[in-house]
Amino acid sequence: MLRRWGLGGALLVVGVVVAVDTVAPRTAGAVTTAAVLLLFFLALGVVTTPLPFPNRMSADEAARRSAVDGRPVVYWRVGCQFCLRLRLRLGRRAREAYWVDIWADPDAAAIVRGIADGNETVPTVVAGSQRRVNPDPSWVLQQLHS
Repeated sequence: MLRRWGLGGALLVVGVVVAVDTVAPRTAGAVTTAAVLLLFFLALGVVTTPLPFPNRMSADEAARRSAVDGRPVVYWRVGCQFCLRLRLRLGRRAREAYWVDIWADPDAAAIVRGIADGNETVPTVVAGSQRRVNPDPSWVLQQLHS
């Protein structure tokens, strides 16, 4: 659990410490600067947690649902910049895929290692019989259309 939320929590703590330290001189611009810094660290903290990723579920549940409706399964992990890039590029359509955190599900990590030559390289996307490691977001969008 700490592995998934620790970085986001640490960034929030650092943001609070930096903001308090910035406000300490009590100058006119210090409060504004502190607020901007706090918002910056808060935003960094949020994107390094599981919060931006929709439809989080286990590998078994995602595979079962995908077999029924054909939606792609995206294996990801917290803190992965490529996973975040894919999530942002998919926009609202990301909710149509099933998202499985490999740090929360050991079975998911094993699936990714089987696809990615023994590595836990994410994002790894499974769409029907196709498997792609760090796919182009446009390919994933195409899989969502079908």
